[in-house]
This record gives sequence, C-alpha cells and structure tokens, in this order.
Amino acid sequence: MDTLRIGLYGTNGHQIHPLLTPPHPYPATLAAVAGFPVRTIEDMRANGVRVVVEKDLAALLMRQDLNLVVLCSPRRGDQAADAVAALQAGKHVYAEKPAAMTEAALDKILEAARVADRRFHEMAGTVCEQPWFAMREVVRSGVIGTVVQVTAQKSYPYHDQRPQDETVDGGLIGQCAIHAVRFIEQVAGVRVSEAEAMETICGNPYGNGGLRMAATLMLRLENGGLASVTANYLNPSGFGRWGNEMIRIFGTEGMVEGTDGGIRTRLVVGREDRGPLDVSAKPPDWLGCVVADCLGTGAMPFSQEDELHPLRVVIRANANAKRREGRQ
Repeated sequence: MDTLRIGLYGTNGHQIHPLLTPPHPYPATLAAVAGFPVRTIEDMRANGVRVVVEKDLAALLMRQDLNLVVLCSPRRGDQAADAVAALQAGKHVYAEKPAAMTEAALDKILEAARVADRRFHEMAGTVCEQPWFAMREVVRSGVIGTVVQVTAQKSYPYHDQRPQDETVDGGLIGQCAIHAVRFIEQVAGVRVSEAEAMETICGNPYGNGGLRMAATLMLRLENGGLASVTANYLNPSGFGRWGNEMIRIFGTEGMVEGTDGGIRTRLVVGREDRGPLDVSAKPPDWLGCVVADCLGTGAMPFSQEDELHPLRVVIRANANAKRREGRQ
C-alpha cells in the first residue's frame, strides 16, 4: 500500500480536512466523510477535494477502500466506542483529544487495536510545534541538569459555544489541560506518577452550569520532582493569540522557559543567561508521522505508551476533581 485512503467522521474538534486540501505533502487521499456540515463539504469541493459523503459512521466503516478513520465525534463521550467500532472494522484510527474519558475506555481501544493489528493514535502533536520542540531538545541535552519542578499553563478564550456538558468536548481538564500535561511529560521529559486536581465554575456566565472555567493540577513526577498545571477558559481577546501557553522548567543546573503563547523563550544555565532559544529547526510533522506509521513506512516520535500517558494523567486528574466536588 503506497497511499492511505482516509475517511473523516465529525467536525467536533480539529478535524484534518484543511491539511488534506491539494496540494498536500502526505501520501494520502481524502476519500469520504460523514457527520460534516453541508457548507464545509461545499467548501472542500470548491478547493478540489473530491469526497463521497456517507450518512453516518456505520456507513463510513462499511467502506472497504478506507484504511484510516479520523474521529472528531459529535460527542466526545461517544468517541471511544466509535474508535473501537472503527478498529473492529479493520481501520486505523486517529482521534481528537481526549480520545477517551475513562481509562477503561482507553484500554478497550488499545485492546481492539491489538486484536485488529491496526494503529491507534491521538491528536497528540503538541510538542511538534515551536518553541516547545526546541525546549524539548534543550532538556534532552542535559544542559539544565535534572528536572526538579515544572510549571505549565494552557488558557483558551471563553465563548458561548463552549458546552456546559463536558461529554460533548471532553471538559476543561480533558481537552485543555492535556496540552500542559504533554508539556510536562514530552517537553520536560519526566512522566507524572500522581495527579490531584481542583476545578471551579466561578466565572461561568450561566451560574451553576456544568462548564468548569478554571482548573489547577498538582502533580508528582516519577523522578521525585513536582509539577503544576494552570488551565482555564479565561484568555482575554486582547492577548492576541487563541492559546496562552507557558512552560517553565527548573533543573539542578539551570532553567528554560517559553511564555506568552510561545512568543518568548529563555535559557539560563548557572550564571549565564543564554537568551532566546533557536527555534529554526523544523519539528516532526505529527500527521505525517501518523500516516507513515499506518503505511508502515515510518515511526512515531514517541512510543504509544508515552503518547497516551498524558491522557491517562488527565483522566485521573479529572476523576480526582470530581471526587473533591462530590460529583463521583
């Protein structure tokens, strides 16, 4: 198989159809979609994307010509079951985050992938962007010594379309804080061993609605270090960027940081301020890696376990927050 034939289901998230508009660099063809708005399909066809429109996911999975199904399911709470169905139909699966909302559901996905001998990946390419990739390389070089403490932040704007029901999009911790946990594990390079969390509805325009507006995660690292995460829907429009990301990594020999949505970076080693990082290197293309892995022509930047461990962390953190509030 030289070319991957792809089917897309749903637009509830970062669906990949814009990346597959010709000309694109991937050995892949977008062949069919389901669960897409009519206007989106019209725009795709106007841009030269020839796709068949199926009535639902079941019809999409019946197509024998598809090798990969990409899921941005209408309800994130249903997406794990959608992934299992796709894998059982013999398709590789690429899923929006959070790919599952419980560890039991995630384990069912992985077991289905194993039995079907198919690939499963999450849209987990956070580190495959600058300056986070450059920061990762700095830490991996050992120049800041042993990582002892990490602080990470992910802040999005609030808008009225944010669902009050977290099973629609995965909730604040599942779909927002997961980026910051990836910063900790995949940029700072230390796995999380324990996770506690608190959330609040303070600031929710609907009063006692279900949307959590802010969360704090307190994490212990496997090497004995500590980390914390700030996540919220409070990024003001005047900030000028959709995401307000930050990561600051403290080691025994120095520190490295990326702040203000990644606009500013700094490396300090001992008494030497080395200033901004060189972010000119091109990181791996996450989608390109997924395509190559499905075709058997390339490898992923991380093992599947390392790719999905941040998801396990946020699932546990979310469960911890619910217990604190008496929601579980």
